[in-house]
Amino acid sequence: MKAKKSGKGGVAAKKHAGAGKDPGKKHAKKANAKRAPKLRAGIGQVPEIKPGKYADGMPYNRVEYTECKLILRPNHFTSRKSFFDFAKLMRRPAAATGVKFTTGEFVDAPLQIREVLFLDTRDFRFYNNAFILRRRIPYQDGFPVGDPEIVFKFRHPDIQKCAATDVRPDVPGDYRIKFKAEVLPLKDEIGGMRILYSHNVEMSLTSIGHEEDRTSLAALMRIFPPLAALKRHQNEMVELVSNTIVEEVLQDIGTLDFGDGVTARCNVALWRARGDHRPLIGEFGYQLKYRRTGKLNERAMRRAEAFFLALQDEARDWIALGATKTAVVYRLKGNPPKAHE
Repeated sequence: MKAKKSGKGGVAAKKHAGAGKDPGKKHAKKANAKRAPKLRAGIGQVPEIKPGKYADGMPYNRVEYTECKLILRPNHFTSRKSFFDFAKLMRRPAAATGVKFTTGEFVDAPLQIREVLFLDTRDFRFYNNAFILRRRIPYQDGFPVGDPEIVFKFRHPDIQKCAATDVRPDVPGDYRIKFKAEVLPLKDEIGGMRILYSHNVEMSLTSIGHEEDRTSLAALMRIFPPLAALKRHQNEMVELVSNTIVEEVLQDIGTLDFGDGVTARCNVALWRARGDHRPLIGEFGYQLKYRRTGKLNERAMRRAEAFFLALQDEARDWIALGATKTAVVYRLKGNPPKAHE
């Protein structure tokens, strides 16, 4: 979604409307100039989802989070300190847009290490149809801890398609639905925004139960019914995408305070190939949770939008346009899929 250009209420119209007005109002104008700018591409404002129901009669899920992301070139990240070098870049755009940024206790927070892998058919049928199947497990002191997390998502620029896709799994254990609006820069230039909608289900590996072969497409179709439409023949299998296991190095770097009670923890992550530690891609991100009304505070979102645009300009030498972390992994073998991202 591109940032909208000024129309009848744009800059030229404002100049014309101001002609002949009382000069005594200059001080009021200066005060107003410090306010956050009008929303341009709608951080915190998503299109209405047309009411609908899933097969069991449950209403469509609604978006509950906005997640802002900058995809970063990996060459900048060579040490833990380099994660906080990005934090230094954030200070000027934060101050200029009325956003409070603090690193606080995160300066001493440890790095987090997680292992990430993707499963798909050999011809990338999941990803080419906007589905993503991912497994992730955290590491502590060099060893995996806890139960691996399984994430199945439908990610697409069409919010209605996302809402209508029932990602709920057929499993005996617990799971969690997470519907997000993911805000990214434009694909080809700095200074704008586009939005992908991500309808996710998250669960532990043990919640799935005891399937005989989780690399069998037939087994995965029973767990995730939307995949049934992608079946082509019997005994199909899925495999590790690009034959790559990703090592994610993640660092919480601070807190953003957008005012009116809206705050967000932000972090920077580096993805690298496990084994040779070849850097793949980086990401800066923060997440905002909607109120029960399904909305976010408008004044805070004006600041959030202004900050997101200003940070792009400040960090232009760091940003990798037209990418997502998932897309980079899929493209490692030189055969880019035709995804909706």
